[in-house]
Amino acid sequence: MELNYKLSSRDAESPWLILIHGLFGSADNLAGVKRHFEKSHNIISIDLPDHGESPRTDGFNVNHAAEAVYQLIKKHHINQTAVLGHSLGGKVAMRLALNHGDVISHLIVADIAPVSYNHSHQSVFDGLKAVPLDKIESRKDAEAAMSVFVKEPGVSQFLLKSLYQDEKGHWAWRFNVDGLIASYSHIIDWEQTDQQFSGVTLFIKGSESDYITPAYRDDITRYFPKAKAHIIEGTGHWLHAEKPAAFNAIVERTLTK
Repeated sequence: MELNYKLSSRDAESPWLILIHGLFGSADNLAGVKRHFEKSHNIISIDLPDHGESPRTDGFNVNHAAEAVYQLIKKHHINQTAVLGHSLGGKVAMRLALNHGDVISHLIVADIAPVSYNHSHQSVFDGLKAVPLDKIESRKDAEAAMSVFVKEPGVSQFLLKSLYQDEKGHWAWRFNVDGLIASYSHIIDWEQTDQQFSGVTLFIKGSESDYITPAYRDDITRYFPKAKAHIIEGTGHWLHAEKPAAFNAIVERTLTK
């Protein structure tokens, strides 16, 4: 499977950085990070399988997604690259580092841990399924339909970024709603392994988010023995969008190590 991606290339001497978005997102979600680092790095921003313009699958699989990213690394003849993943993208980045640590120089994981999570997206699923794509005339109509289930305006606006009209004027989502719902039990799971990644590793947590807790510390160090942690105060799960300057600064410090 070849993923859809955006390449921002400087020159052969510049280091590489791969950016991987989270669930229901696309390559554009990390555009602020891309803009900050494209003055110093060659950057690949990907659409995960079942997201954006990447292929749809029979079932989203973290391992398969990591292998698809690895194929991109090989395609561009990259010997070493840093990888940054947010949320589900962080799970894919972690799996990539565990499976192919020889090509990963730095692993940066934004607000996710190598653990299995409880179901927490039912309201989002209900909201997405509530949008009558064949009847709406605008994003406002979609927002109104979703609002019965999705109460947080920030989440609603995030999802609506992926609503578009095709060449025939039909409304559609840029992610595979039914496929991701069907794969959700795998998406929130974490396949245990004896593998480790011993390179430079940073976990960044939003202070108001519960995706990383002290209870997960042993799980993190089990797979990533050199992992460091940084908390960005006053942010939730979308920490890179809520405080971009602080987020980019801590990433930049890590990439210089």
